[in-house]
Amino acid sequence: MENKETFNYTYSAKDRDEIEAIRKKYAPLEEREDKMAQLRRLDAAVTQKALVLSLAFGIVGALLLGTGMSLIMTDIGSAIGLSATLCTVLGIPLGLVGIVLVSLAYPVHNRTLKTEREKIAPEILRLTDELMK
Repeated sequence: MENKETFNYTYSAKDRDEIEAIRKKYAPLEEREDKMAQLRRLDAAVTQKALVLSLAFGIVGALLLGTGMSLIMTDIGSAIGLSATLCTVLGIPLGLVGIVLVSLAYPVHNRTLKTEREKIAPEILRLTDELMK
């Protein structure tokens, strides 16, 4: 009989947790996330995209509206070398574009939310069916 020497080592709980954390970084996405976490991530991605898009519309619109108002109501135009008439001619359309963008922020949010939910609905329904079994 051949005598083979083997070496066995058991990791402590702290080492095991660290090993698991490192493994999760390299494991495929399906293995890393449980079904509930995946469901939460998908739902959050839909709402986050709609929120970011509507905030971009609202912020850009508010900045354009404010710039247009500043050109009309203050001496900023004369400080940068523009006549009062030119400031008014530039400020009014700029302010109107800003008003339109701010007004579109909410409808853009709702439309984006609806279309993104339609795209992700089959996956959400599949996950919820698996979780409810």
